[in-house]
Amino acid sequence: MDPVIIVGAGPVGLTLALALARQEVPSVLLDEGPGKDESRPARTVVLREDTTALLERLTGVPLAELGSRWAGWRSMRRKQVMREITFDETAPAPLHIAQHVLTGALRQALAGERLVKIAPDNRLDSLEQEPSGVTAHTRGPKGTWWRGSYLVGCDGPRSTVRKLLDIRFPGRTAVERHAVAALRTELPWPDRALLHRVPPWRTSGPSTGEVTGRPLPDGVWRLDWLLPPGKDLVTPELLLARIRETLAGWTEGPTPPYELLDTGVHTVHHRLARRWRAGRVFLAGDAAHLLGALGTQGLDEGLRDADNLAWKLALAWHHGPHEPLLDSYQAERRAVVAARLRAADQALPLVRGGAGLRAVVPGSARGHDVLLTDGHLGRGTLGAPGAYADSPLAPRHIEAEVPVDTPPGAPVADVLVTAEDGAFVRLRDRLGRGSLLVVLVAPGTGVWERKHWVTAGIMPRLAAAVTALPHPAELLVAESYPGAAAHTVLLVRPDGHLVTALSGVRPADLYAAAEATLGGPTRTEATAGSR
Repeated sequence: MDPVIIVGAGPVGLTLALALARQEVPSVLLDEGPGKDESRPARTVVLREDTTALLERLTGVPLAELGSRWAGWRSMRRKQVMREITFDETAPAPLHIAQHVLTGALRQALAGERLVKIAPDNRLDSLEQEPSGVTAHTRGPKGTWWRGSYLVGCDGPRSTVRKLLDIRFPGRTAVERHAVAALRTELPWPDRALLHRVPPWRTSGPSTGEVTGRPLPDGVWRLDWLLPPGKDLVTPELLLARIRETLAGWTEGPTPPYELLDTGVHTVHHRLARRWRAGRVFLAGDAAHLLGALGTQGLDEGLRDADNLAWKLALAWHHGPHEPLLDSYQAERRAVVAARLRAADQALPLVRGGAGLRAVVPGSARGHDVLLTDGHLGRGTLGAPGAYADSPLAPRHIEAEVPVDTPPGAPVADVLVTAEDGAFVRLRDRLGRGSLLVVLVAPGTGVWERKHWVTAGIMPRLAAAVTALPHPAELLVAESYPGAAAHTVLLVRPDGHLVTALSGVRPADLYAAAEATLGGPTRTEATAGSR
């Protein structure tokens, strides 16, 4: 079968290629550039815990050693500390990393990957699709025709794939603008990120807004200044003045020494493609959505697109098209991003509304701080990973379903589990292989060797039920799971979202839930069943 064509070699496209390769699906990665990324210290990304785990699982690289995990977060308004958070095991820190470092790690992982062909200097200019596949043409020094089973447009905000499919991309332009600088200096709070609203050294005018400082490795900081609405030119003189007054204000003295490494202007747009699938062609990442106001991170959502789509494409590639499963990509991911955009658009007038609105909203300053913190740290409606509660893949009418702390459709907690070979691993380490995961909660198993309990109690019956599922599944055992009673059985999708939690071993319910997760019976199975 023909490989999957991936258009665009940014973080999302590279991640999708790796995710498909881990599930034995070949791909061709069309890169319009030369195959390497320019070093831009001011262009960074903040990754949440689950997306960091995804990338580390795919690359095998401990990304925390290449970026910065903050020790804490501080929010200030004028001279008052509004909120201070210290990160620990119960509240993991986000990972702040330069984007060129991240793409470098992804490219290095792909360098030895036999199932991925990277084609630099190839810019897509046309595509055609038939029931059996997709044909794409690229121009450039190495331009040619390419044949694929599916095609995924990961080619950014100006996506050629989206334009060739004539898919509308409505939304709002220049929702926010930020002047950005990366510099090496010493600040009074090393390794702690800071959001400072209405700093006291800015006493008048629309530029009193806010400045964010986020540490990177080797004493480097990224500073972002919220700019007033409009298209005013950010001159080097203006930016240098902002740097000096900010550093002097934070250190409460003369401007400390600093080395300016990089600058830029970051403009935030909010847009959402009308469709994310057209036949055998899909959109992902910035080609499908743009968001980023109030501290939210668009790349996180793009990486979740890749994780959601990879296992579904892999199943279709290996076993033939299953339309309900492929359709669920748009249904799930577009709904999550749309909810995130709605939350940001509703919060923007409140947070940026000015003193008149603050006067009539009691406690609004502290409430605005909570909203901004949620966006920056990946919490709440603005930043927390989305759940697929209303997914077309969600099973219906499962009698033995019981509640746990993870709602159906939400990402599972990363608990320690015992694998089938007896090894103790993290649950997230078993994701992304294309298999369903069945997790039995069995207190006490962690202190005994697997050989002593694998044939005892309910294990043989559960193992037989797992073997009979309509898709390959791995049986794991956990000492505990948040909110789960003993002998609870969890069914987990390949991308780590909970399908259901069952009370005990219920083979029929487990089978029905697994079948729903795959989009229902295939046409062949349905036909056989009717006979």
